[in-house]
Parts: sequence; structure tokens; C-alpha cells
Amino acid sequence: MSDNSKITLGKTLKDARIAKGFTLDDLQQATKIQKRYLIAIEDQNFDELPGDFYVRAFIKQYADMVDLDGAELLKQFDSALPSTQTQEYVDKVNENNPETRSQQRQVDERYVKLRRTIPIVGIVVVVLVVLIGIWVAASRNGGSSTKNNVDSSSVSVSGSSSSSVKSSSSSKKSSSKKSSSKKTASFKQLSTTTSGSTWEMKNAASKPKISLSATGSAWLSVTANGSTVWQGILSSSTTHSLTLPSSATSVTFKFGNAPATKVKVDGKSFDFTSTTATSSASSSSSSDTTTSTSSSTTTTSQVQSVILEFK
Repeated sequence: MSDNSKITLGKTLKDARIAKGFTLDDLQQATKIQKRYLIAIEDQNFDELPGDFYVRAFIKQYADMVDLDGAELLKQFDSALPSTQTQEYVDKVNENNPETRSQQRQVDERYVKLRRTIPIVGIVVVVLVVLIGIWVAASRNGGSSTKNNVDSSSVSVSGSSSSSVKSSSSSKKSSSKKSSSKKTASFKQLSTTTSGSTWEMKNAASKPKISLSATGSAWLSVTANGSTVWQGILSSSTTHSLTLPSSATSVTFKFGNAPATKVKVDGKSFDFTSTTATSSASSSSSSDTTTSTSSSTTTTSQVQSVILEFK
């Protein structure tokens, strides 16, 4: 074909590029064809391309990017293009690559990035879940630990309290006796039910000390200010002592074997199975008193809960 036909091919591609508003740099970025090869195509300098079979491939890709029919353009200017024995390659590219290679590469790059990102996101989510779980567990343990510290601070070991009493000086004992003679602790029954009774203790210490013992196997729990300060099983060979906090206005005992359990408050025996504390208010005869005491003893043998209020 004449030189005029060659110029027409290059001019056709260049005019289409300019009409689309593409620069050579834009086209290089989109097609991944080097800029010098694009200039060679527009100038019809096909010898500057890396090989004869690249001429048709690059021209078709160029044409497709500027919205021209690449196959038709190749057919129209076939005689102006270098001959090649790899037309099958060009046809295969046309059939299997409806999109440009640059677009396919972009899709592949996105896919690779996505595959790399998904494991990282998964690991971050797992770490966050673990940290949240640890924080929740620590918060719960901190709350229960604080409560246990408050409860345990109000309990005193029986051995240490017993040794301190034995090692006190005679002068302190005498002063304690004088003080106790002025304000003697006393118990008074306020009410009774089938499941227990309520008592009142006057002149109790600011921090009442309670000593527990049993003549046989007996389960017992002690509650103050709505919290259980001690619970366990006593036997004839074991005792337990504890000190209530100064804020305690009452203490609740729950007995599994009330008749076998003995309680002392501030060293004074608390006979919760007897009604002698309330009998002073009665003016009945001795025979009536005997009958009332017997009836009360029968009832208190079944006592499971005893409330002692401090006054």
C-alpha cells in the first residue's frame, strides 16, 4: 500500500486518541505499552517495535482503548502492516481477552490484595475478642475479690483471739470486770415462729465477738449486713470465733442442728433454745412457768434461724 495509507493508519489512531482526550502518558498507563512504541505506531515506524507480531497486537490494543474496532482496523490496513506468522496469537488474544491486559492486571492485583487483607482482618478480630473477654473476666474477678476482702476483714481467727485473751495483763482484766459490772450484756427474746426466733442483746460491744462450738456434728452459717461472714460444720472437737464489723446492727444464725450448737457473744452464753430471758416479764405461777418452759424447749429444738439484734 502507498505511504498515504500508512499515514492514514497512524493518523486515524492519533485522531481517535485526541478525540477521547487521552495523552500518550494516559494511554501508556492504561495499555502498559511503552510510550515510545505508541509514538512509533502513530508515526508508522513499525521497525522500532520489539517484533513484527507485536505490531498487530499493539495496534489492536491501541484501537480498542480509543473505542475503534481493532479487528476491522487491522483488516482495513492489512497490506500496510508487516507480515507475521503469528496471526493465530493475535486471534487468540482477541477471543480470550475482551478486556485489556491492563484491566486484567488491575483485577489480579485487587484479588491478591484482598487475599492478603482477609487473614489480617481475621487476626485483628480474634485479638479484639480475646482482649474484651479478658477485660470482662478481670472486671468480674475484681468485684468478687473486693467483696471477699470486705467479708474476710470482719472475721477473726479463734486461735489468735484466745491467745491474746490469755496474754492480757491482770490490770486489764480488772478494768474489764469493772466496766462489765457497770454495763452487763443481756439477751431478750422479742418474737418466735415455727422456723426460728428474734432476740435482742443490750450493751453489746462495738464489734461483737462470737464464739461457736457444738456437742456433736452441726452445720451453721452466720450472716451480717446481708453477707455471709462464715459457714461450716462444727463437731465436738472444733470451735470457731469471729468478730463482726462495727456497722453490724444484727446477726442471723442458721442452724442445721440447733440443740447441739452453743453460741457465745462477747463471752456471754446466748441460750437461744431457752425462753428464760422473757420469763421475767411473766407473773404466772411456778407451775405455769414449768409448763411454758417445757413447751418452749420443745419448740426451740426445731429452730433453724435465729436473729440477734444489737442495742
